[in-house]
Amino acid sequence: MNSIRSIFRVFSSFINKKNIYIVKSLTYKKRNHPIPTNLDYVRHEALGLCFEELKSNQVPGQLAELGVYKGDFAKKINLLFPDRKLYLFDTFEGFDKKNIAVERSNQFSTGNQDFSDTSVQLVLDKMKYPKNCIVKKGFFPETAKGLEEIFCFVSLDADLYDPILSGLHYFYPRLSKGGYIFIHDFNNEEYKGARAAVIEFCKAQNIGYTPIPDIGGTVIITK
Repeated sequence: MNSIRSIFRVFSSFINKKNIYIVKSLTYKKRNHPIPTNLDYVRHEALGLCFEELKSNQVPGQLAELGVYKGDFAKKINLLFPDRKLYLFDTFEGFDKKNIAVERSNQFSTGNQDFSDTSVQLVLDKMKYPKNCIVKKGFFPETAKGLEEIFCFVSLDADLYDPILSGLHYFYPRLSKGGYIFIHDFNNEEYKGARAAVIEFCKAQNIGYTPIPDIGGTVIITK
């Protein structure tokens, strides 16, 4: 599985640099802000469409991503929103042992993937507007203490049950009306904790969600 992912990443990087579109979509919509696409076309185009709604509806708030890794999706967010702050929450050292223990005890996942091959500087170097980025390095939600913001868009890509559930409990009450939360891996069989966290939260809050058919099985929550 890791070798397949490596091939996807290499191919995705190649066609992204060449600005090649592999899916014909939105045929009748003229885009003012096209996003160079790659294999994760659906997720990136969904982000672009949500951006247009946030802009046209003048939804207030800042941006955040929990689970940044190498910053590829954060780069897209930063590019689209040059006038808003982007909070980047990550250990930048891979999964935390406490979260891995929860995954294994509940048989959600093995938690053995290595996402430590990143750094704050590597991520910031990818940003068009790095001055807008506020790095919150460490264990979430401790890294959010003292933060007083509302948000219009949040990406939760922490893979594991505990951080995703914590992210939903933290960000949803702070989400502006008309705002969006993207949760990655909802339909990813390798990370069943992501799905469990979303369903648990949404049932408790009596709110709906919309799955989309992107590579990682993202689900979208709005308010």
